[in-house]
Amino acid sequence: MASKGDLTKARLAESMLELIQTSGYSGTGLNAVIDHAAAPKGSIYFHFPDGKEGLGIAAVELAAERFQTLIADAALSAGGPAEAARAAIETLASIVSESGFRLGCPVSVVTLEMGAESERLRQACASAFESWIAPTASLLEASGLGADDARSLATVVVSTIEGAVIVSRAMQSTQPLAAAADVVADLIDQRCPTTGGTR
Repeated sequence: MASKGDLTKARLAESMLELIQTSGYSGTGLNAVIDHAAAPKGSIYFHFPDGKEGLGIAAVELAAERFQTLIADAALSAGGPAEAARAAIETLASIVSESGFRLGCPVSVVTLEMGAESERLRQACASAFESWIAPTASLLEASGLGADDARSLATVVVSTIEGAVIVSRAMQSTQPLAAAADVVADLIDQRCPTTGGTR
């Protein structure tokens, strides 16, 4: 059972994650995180001695874990990598749409805002992207693609999804994500020997 302190730490990371998605990293102040988390004042520096940067890293790691879970769930429920990619993108489209196009990928937000300012945050974002590329590559390898080709295609898939989320938010439409799902599924079908050309 998690301790009270652990629960507070998790709540702070969760609040930071939500606020980054709606207000950006730079636009999220520590007082806003404390208010959103309904946490005691001083709790941020108790749990995150390095302040906002450490809290930002925790939020990025949380986002990485959640998308990893989304990928794993899609892989389990789908009949192959093309179907898994389509399912993952459709889930993301629902999340973005249901939020009124206010929620996107916090990892891309932090990368764009802080990638050149904080090496620790850049590394956390790079690790997050890697944690999505690696399982995608493994799924593609299991469908008969060589390791190098699987890695390359997985990088394209993740990059395409990231870009589609940003464009969907800007256009306030899930059409860019739907288009990305079609293109990604077609590309996987074309490249993977064992998909049989079906979606």
